[in-house]
Amino acid sequence: MNNDELKQKIKALREAKNAIILAHYYQREEIQEIADFIGDSLELARKAAETKADIIVFAGVYFMAETAKILNPNKKVLLPDLQAGCSLADGCPPDEFAAFLKENPNHQVVTYINCSAEIKAMSDYVCTSSNAVKIIESIPKEQPIIFAPDKNLGRYLEQVTGRKLKLWDGSCIVHEAFSFDKLNEIKKKHPNAAIIAHPESEEHILKLAHFIGSTSQLLKFAKESEYQELIVATEAGILTKMQVDVKDKLLIPAPAQEDNSCACSECAFMKVNTLEKLYDCLKNETPEVKIDSLLSEAALKPIQQMLNHG
Repeated sequence: MNNDELKQKIKALREAKNAIILAHYYQREEIQEIADFIGDSLELARKAAETKADIIVFAGVYFMAETAKILNPNKKVLLPDLQAGCSLADGCPPDEFAAFLKENPNHQVVTYINCSAEIKAMSDYVCTSSNAVKIIESIPKEQPIIFAPDKNLGRYLEQVTGRKLKLWDGSCIVHEAFSFDKLNEIKKKHPNAAIIAHPESEEHILKLAHFIGSTSQLLKFAKESEYQELIVATEAGILTKMQVDVKDKLLIPAPAQEDNSCACSECAFMKVNTLEKLYDCLKNETPEVKIDSLLSEAALKPIQQMLNHG
């Protein structure tokens, strides 16, 4: 089947099964086109929490589908490919993180949503890049804080909030792929362009940025700013939605290093999902994301803290 045929069959299955398709901005263009809702991690979590659908098909990575299941324990949550992982989540094993917490007692634990349910269950708060500053600032200044798993986001939060955080040594392979030298070269060719960057990027990239924000905040800046040229330092999938929003502006993906697989920075995990896999998973209602009920209950509390902080 070609993509148009797959889309028609997906639409029919979605209606027949009362399903909703949630997609992250980093998904393939054809998946974004068929999705009922496209958003960043916080927006997708909110949508998952409020949906009336019987089946949630999550076009994203595993921790996102896992979060949707925690918020909807009685609904069926499907992920087109269970191999859609995350370098941040994979880089924070539960046993090692538990030992890290024992070594650093009496800390409030704030974890980025890009982690497993087991890590969330050990946390006091879960956050996204959209509300991390707000959550850190809500904690009393005398209270020491552990932040995991993203050290780059953690360093950014330290700069913005003025708080010293105990950081887990994790990072996003996509946002560490940007080339500082190539970015400078592009900036010289486009001197009037604004560099906009996700806070998962490394510090030397963030220092070049005119604006730093979550995916939804980057989209908002692109729409509302007066800049006519934007160099975008985040996963290249966001350009699909951004181009729709700002047709009259020049969008330039920030260049990756020589050893990266493409000229721009793409998340191989996000791109594991395809239209054909989406069709198969909705048709067969598998792979299904399942979580132990006790683990789900423990992880729900810090996730609710995230939602409560907007």
